[in-house]
Amino acid sequence: MTDFPGAPDLNAPRKGLRVLAAMSGGVDSAVAAARAAEAGHDVTGVHLALSANPQSFRTGARGCCTIEDSRDARRAADVIGIPFYCWDLAERFREDVVEDFVAEYEAGRTPNPCLRCNEKIKFAALLDKALALGFDAVCTGHYATVLVNEDGTRELHRASDMAKDQSYVLGVLDDRQLAHAMFPLGDTVTTKDEIRAEAERRGLAVAKKPDSHDICFIADGDTRGFLAKRLGKADGDIVDETGAKVGTHEGAYGFTIGQRKGLRIGHPAPDGKPRYVLDISPVNNTVTVGPVEALDVAALTAIRPRWCGAAPQGPGTYTAQLRAHGGETEVTAELVGDELRVSFAEPVRGVAPGQAIVLYDGTRVVGSATIATTERARAAQAARSA
Repeated sequence: MTDFPGAPDLNAPRKGLRVLAAMSGGVDSAVAAARAAEAGHDVTGVHLALSANPQSFRTGARGCCTIEDSRDARRAADVIGIPFYCWDLAERFREDVVEDFVAEYEAGRTPNPCLRCNEKIKFAALLDKALALGFDAVCTGHYATVLVNEDGTRELHRASDMAKDQSYVLGVLDDRQLAHAMFPLGDTVTTKDEIRAEAERRGLAVAKKPDSHDICFIADGDTRGFLAKRLGKADGDIVDETGAKVGTHEGAYGFTIGQRKGLRIGHPAPDGKPRYVLDISPVNNTVTVGPVEALDVAALTAIRPRWCGAAPQGPGTYTAQLRAHGGETEVTAELVGDELRVSFAEPVRGVAPGQAIVLYDGTRVVGSATIATTERARAAQAARSA
C-alpha cells in the first residue's frame, strides 16, 4: 500500500483538520458532520446539486437530489454551526453516472450507480476540488472505517456494524482517495434508531427523515420506464434455453440477470416451475429465460480492477461480495494481466456482467472490479463430463 507524504492522519487524536462534509440532506451525513465538528475539526458543509432539474419536494421522490434535500442540509449545517455551500456538479454527474448507467443497461449489463458516484463524484470531482481549496479531507455519512497503520499506510475496513456496512460501494477508492476520506459513523456499533436519537439530541430536524433508497436520479423508482424514455421502445423475443420463443418484450434493457417477476410470458414452463432471466443479448435484442438452477455461476472474469492498496500478487483466497446488500462468499482470485479471475468455492446465483465484485481479507477491503463474463456451473460441469 502506498503512503502519501503530507496526507493527514484522519484517525489521530489531534484536532484542527480542515474537513469538507458532504451533506446529502439525510440523517447519516448530518450526524457525521456534527461528529467531525465536535471532534474539533474545522468543518464546512457542502450539498452536491446532482440533478439539472431537481424536484421541488421529496414527496414521491426516493433519492437525495431534491430542492428540499438541499434545504434540509442547510438547516442541519446551521444547527451544527458550520459554513455551508451548495456546489453544482450536475453536468459531471450526468456524464459519469447517469450516462454510464444508461449505456451499461443498453449493452445488457447491470451497473451500480452508487459505486460509480463514489468513484467519480464524491471521491474524485468533490475531493479534487476540496484539496484545491486547502481542505484535508472529505467527510461522508458512509458506514465504513479507514485504519492507519504505523507506517502511515491506510486500509479500508468494514463498518463495526455489519448490518449497516457500506464498504462495498467504497471498494473503488484507491490509496490517494483513502488518504483524504473520513467516515465518522464507521466505527460506531449503533442501530439506525440510535443514530436518529443522536440527531434529535443534537437538534437536527432530519432525525425522523426517511432514508433515501434505490437510484437517486430515478425519482419514482421505475428503472424500466426511465430507460425506455432514454433508449426508446425496442421490441424483441424472449426465448428459452433451446431458442424457442416463449414471449416478447419492448426492450432488453428492461431486464436483469436473475429476474423472475415481470417477464410477461403467457404460458408456464413444461415442468410448471418459475423461469428466470439467464441472459440478455443486446446484439439480437433477445432475452433468454430458464430454470433457477441454470443461474448458478462457478467462476467469473472481472475488468478495471481498483485496489485499496497494492495489487495482490499471485492467486489468493478471499471472501467476495457481489451486491450492495449481499452476503459474503469464499473465492479464489488471481490478477492475470489486467483481468481478475475468480472461482467460487460454491456456486452463486444472480451474478450479472456490469456488477461489481469486491474482495475482502477478513474485514479489510482488498479491491473492486467490474464483472465482465461469468461461467455457469451447469455448463462447466457438462464440459468436464464431455
